[in-house]
Amino acid sequence: MWQPQGCRGTVPRPRLTTYRPVCTLHTSCMLEGSGMRAQHGSKTRLLDAALRVIRTKGFEAATVDEVCESAGLTKGSFFHHFESKEDLALAAARHFAEMAESVFSKAPYRTLPDPLKRLLGYVEFRRAILKRELPEFTCLLGTMVQETYETHPSIRKACERHISGHAASLVADIAEAKRRYAPRAKWSPESLALFTQAAIQGAFVLAKAKHGPEVADECLVHLRRYLELLFDQTGKE
Repeated sequence: MWQPQGCRGTVPRPRLTTYRPVCTLHTSCMLEGSGMRAQHGSKTRLLDAALRVIRTKGFEAATVDEVCESAGLTKGSFFHHFESKEDLALAAARHFAEMAESVFSKAPYRTLPDPLKRLLGYVEFRRAILKRELPEFTCLLGTMVQETYETHPSIRKACERHISGHAASLVADIAEAKRRYAPRAKWSPESLALFTQAAIQGAFVLAKAKHGPEVADECLVHLRRYLELLFDQTGKE
């Protein structure tokens, strides 16, 4: 494991080659890659269906009937597992976050030895996920929180917790990269981790507005450029 070194100039800078993901990911690929398909239960089928329906239609427009139809199950099965649509949303948020945690923790960029390469690899991995249909790459958490932040406090809190938790998974790499390449910078690793999520969620909103992934990809390219500027890595490839 890399250990913190001295000040800027005492550590050789890495050559930041363009990260090439091994595959593009969508919901089914994420679930299979995370091993969550092994559950094969009616509850998991309902949660998977909730991800599809809510990311397509939004939380308010999605109905229990549509979730059941997508899952191929009855409303009796639904109410055996969930007390309400809000209860389903809370479970779906947790399901989505666990799925994402498993996929990102096993992503190819995680094996890169340099912390800054891992951070930039994370952005490129995010870009790879864009190569699907809108409901397959946009974020369930961001979709729900935009609709429910005033009307359903429990859903808002769950979405905030999971989005912040994903941001926190970047903090260690950002902190290592900061110590190595920008030790005098005034910003905190935690604030930069949250900023990456703000940029990504905003990219998803624009993708929905323009009904296509191209604008989101451009936003993530700009995010990478910004990160390179923060760590003084522009023009070093």
